[in-house]
Amino acid sequence: MQEIIELTTPLCEEDISQLKVGDVVTLTGYIYTGRDAVLPRIIQLAEENRLNEYGIDLQGAVIFHTAVSPAGVGPTSSNKVEIESSFDPLSKHGVKMHLGKGAISKETIKKLAESNAVFAVIPPVTALLESQTEEREVVAFPELGMEAMNRLKVKNYQAIIAAAKGVSIYE
Repeated sequence: MQEIIELTTPLCEEDISQLKVGDVVTLTGYIYTGRDAVLPRIIQLAEENRLNEYGIDLQGAVIFHTAVSPAGVGPTSSNKVEIESSFDPLSKHGVKMHLGKGAISKETIKKLAESNAVFAVIPPVTALLESQTEEREVVAFPELGMEAMNRLKVKNYQAIIAAAKGVSIYE
């Protein structure tokens, strides 16, 4: 049986350096959420050095590609243009793990490796994830409703590393 690697946010360089494709991890701590509507805005704030206005710290952060609704959270496809194009700039601004579902491009996998960041997939198990979500707070763009950026406090979110060190589980 494969050993589960327990990670606590914020993640450090060493946490990511040890991971390889196929590793099973659990995440505990604070993570951010973002999808199509919010990720380009977060990139703009980061490039304008304005994330602190929202109390957002991307150093060692995890971004979960999801909306937050009263029904809970579940992964969305990470290969949507607005989401996948956010991997490289957000990694350069400190994000260490992008969490979602689906295959991503070879170019994105390469860019992740250059920033010592990874992509992990999480099964679409909304009810389970909701039971492991201890807190939720809208931190940016509340006008986007369920697609606003949230900070979640999670305990034992389980995921599989799908892209690390330039290699993908989908190859």
